[in-house]
Amino acid sequence: MILTVTLNTALDITYRVGALRPHTSHRVSEVTERPGGKGLNVARVLAALGHEVTVTGFTGGATGRVVQELLTATPGVVDALVPVTGPTRRTVAVVGQQTGDTTQLNEPGPVVEPAEWSAFQEAYEDLLPSAAAVALCGSLPPGVPVGAYAGLVRTARAAGVPVLLDTGGEPLRRGVAARPDIIKPNADELAELTGSHEPLRATQDARRRGAHAVVTSLGPAGLLAASPEGRWRATPPSRIHGNPTGAGDSAVAGLLSGLVEHLPWPDRLARAVALSAATVRAPVAGEFDHATYEELRGRVAVTGDVNAA
Repeated sequence: MILTVTLNTALDITYRVGALRPHTSHRVSEVTERPGGKGLNVARVLAALGHEVTVTGFTGGATGRVVQELLTATPGVVDALVPVTGPTRRTVAVVGQQTGDTTQLNEPGPVVEPAEWSAFQEAYEDLLPSAAAVALCGSLPPGVPVGAYAGLVRTARAAGVPVLLDTGGEPLRRGVAARPDIIKPNADELAELTGSHEPLRATQDARRRGAHAVVTSLGPAGLLAASPEGRWRATPPSRIHGNPTGAGDSAVAGLLSGLVEHLPWPDRLARAVALSAATVRAPVAGEFDHATYEELRGRVAVTGDVNAA
């Protein structure tokens, strides 16, 4: 199975309105709720690709119970979330149907007590022996040490489990030093980590800091990757309009599934870009449009001559 870690889980709520305008009232045409947080989004996509997935992290309060109830309806996903006293956060995406533009509102997570953090670490260690790979995803809720991901990376490596890290800021800086197999920052997160706004130079610098491979999200322009096997850029055939929420998480699912399936890097990147674009096209945050994915997966341009890109 593949293990995904979401320390700051959420209930993702999507409102659809005709047109989103500031300082006015809006009539909502549709409301949807999904288990959220980056790792849960990754898990849902992995399950849709046919992989067995276990999710862990924290859940609490009435919102957390709703998240877990919704997870039971997700085929292929096993719930191993650890309870906390504080309530799981909510995120709200307001999508304007006329343009597809989205406004995102993210609540803070629950305060995690030291005993709750210790209970999670024990649960995580127990799950690793059954994992083919692990993804550590998203922000840290209050109370979790800023070096948490670095410790979880080291624990996975000690167990011989490949680990992908997808976070930003100080948790990413400390996590990179623990030598994860893959990191997947966006361009802004990578620039903050390295001090360079030139993506190719920044990916090389991130590898020198400890990451075995670096895959950088360039938004609508696709992905840039650097690993010991080479460097590539993967680009979608056209710009996809819609709700970008969860698109990066779908890219992580593509990379992780390609890793456990032992696909070559160009195939992993093509899958990741196609899934990301299909997620932008999907009507609900954190899911992907299967027809778009099948249409795009063979049309993603992957080149190894990134210096010319």
